[in-house]
Amino acid sequence: MDLFKAMQERRSCRDYLPEPVSEEVIEKILEAATWAPSPLNTQPWEFFVITSKEAKGKIFDEANRCRMWALERSGWKWLDSYQIDFLQQAPVIIAIVGDPKKTGVDMFMEDGNVAYQAACAAAIQNMHLAAHSLGLGSLWFTLFDKKVVKEILGIDQAKNPVALICLGKCVSEPQKVPRKNVKDKTTYIR
Repeated sequence: MDLFKAMQERRSCRDYLPEPVSEEVIEKILEAATWAPSPLNTQPWEFFVITSKEAKGKIFDEANRCRMWALERSGWKWLDSYQIDFLQQAPVIIAIVGDPKKTGVDMFMEDGNVAYQAACAAAIQNMHLAAHSLGLGSLWFTLFDKKVVKEILGIDQAKNPVALICLGKCVSEPQKVPRKNVKDKTTYIR
């Protein structure tokens, strides 16, 4: 699949078929993640592959708790109807966990350890594109409390879950969402 076509066509999937995803396909997606750039080539990511119904249920409960907290805190009415059933429906969830100690020179700067998160985000983008090229849908999910997800998955307290990626075959083609014109988002400094 052409890279530009994959970037244009990939969409977030929120409705998955119950079909399992093979370990071979998961490993291809994870390998694609490891090709992402990282500061000083630290490769600050780890991956937790979740297929357990029980673990997915705990993640769903935590995400739902956070959804209700965010609704109360923000007043954003759309959160009241935002359905997160895909967390239980997706055959696979992959937690991308970053190590703040494996960041770049930014560790000495005022804003601190942020480059490891950017590297994890690059790995996540590679995962989305790889999943799409293999005929799978995916979704980048961050509505969770990091401390709780660390407990659920047994993640080292010194590391941070950056995102959860849902993977599986989509029930139907996800809707295309509009993009803003690149010219409206670009400034040239000459």
